[in-house]
Amino acid sequence: MTLAARAMQRLTGWPDLSPGPASCGTGQALRSVHSEIVHFHSDHDVDLHLTVGAILRFHHDLSESTAIRIIPGSRWVTVHLDCETDVDLLLSLVSVALKAHAGGPPSGNPPMTGCNFHRVTLVPRDGD
Repeated sequence: MTLAARAMQRLTGWPDLSPGPASCGTGQALRSVHSEIVHFHSDHDVDLHLTVGAILRFHHDLSESTAIRIIPGSRWVTVHLDCETDVDLLLSLVSVALKAHAGGPPSGNPPMTGCNFHRVTLVPRDGD
């Protein structure tokens, strides 16, 4: 079982998430009642809808992680799953994302236009 499949299996059991196709057209998604939260695009690449506020709040920590890719202005981050620790990181960040979305979409913000799929280039880590 791939790391992405393992993460998907664990997250599918969460009561606040339900599976379905990703709105970007590639892979599977998990969504809350308010928004798509996670897109599983491949065996290693996952996009996570954190919201701009959550990304700004955790920007320093996120930018320090070799597993995370941030695109300025995006409400999504890309998580590259290379090991079990990356899966644990993803699950923790999904919890943050669910809390960030708990009140529904913020009023006055433009509708979300999509995840980071095809907007992030991942460079293999040392030893890959």
